Amino acid sequence: MKNFALQVRRFLASEDGPTAVEYAVMLALIVIVCLTAINAIGTNANTTFQNVANSIGGS
Repeated sequence: MKNFALQVRRFLASEDGPTAVEYAVMLALIVIVCLTAINAIGTNANTTFQNVANSIGGS
């Protein structure tokens, strides 16, 4: 029983849990920023290609 109590005490004192949560939050923020950037680049590229297509078609 002492061994179990000691393990529980070590688990509660361990800082691995909060560190993993911090990494998960950081990863989620990075993914959101990347998806937003990719979406913006895709929209700008689509607009550019559409302008080029309209220019070629209008000649």
